[in-house]
Amino acid sequence: MPVSLARRKYAGKFGDKMIGLQRIRREQVLREAEGYLELISAFGSQWSLPPSVRDPVARRAIDVLATLDNVPGRRAHVQFLKGQALRAMERYREAVEPLKASTEFDNQNIEAFLALGWCHKRIGRLDLAIQSLEEALVADAGQAIVHYNLACYWSLARNPKLAVAYLSRAFDLDTNYRDLVGEETDFDPIRNHPDFLALTSVIV
Repeated sequence: MPVSLARRKYAGKFGDKMIGLQRIRREQVLREAEGYLELISAFGSQWSLPPSVRDPVARRAIDVLATLDNVPGRRAHVQFLKGQALRAMERYREAVEPLKASTEFDNQNIEAFLALGWCHKRIGRLDLAIQSLEEALVADAGQAIVHYNLACYWSLARNPKLAVAYLSRAFDLDTNYRDLVGEETDFDPIRNHPDFLALTSVIV
């Protein structure tokens, strides 16, 4: 075999090996960042971590993700995790940009649209929260949680007609959402509206 051909084959195999190692390292970094976020949310709403513990963990997730910002094929997930870390620190306004980027890289990720809407709500932009979830419906109209959250947002916007319509659809898709309505403060603006009472009469 000519020396030049052998060198090319060796270089090709070496290059393939390096690409494989880079891919493995990339997945390890993603798993590490996901682990930090899982640690923050491990105890749910019953026992949230104090900011003094929570924020350094979330910042660590952002730091490890910074090495992957420009990796093709994983940009959507990297931006989603970054947005989730900022959201965990209650830096909602800052979280909007990476979450929005995530939905642009992957317009099928319902979780990213939900998180984006969640942040918009908390910075007083109900209009953008609603827009985010309406975009989620384009991706998948069969997710009860999207209809339920839209019902919440339209209630806060004091539009009982649309709130009840989305809530009714959420019930059709998943009856378990009926159990949440009684303690959901987002529905307080429309709780005494006749249409809301008629839809939720079995639980109020």
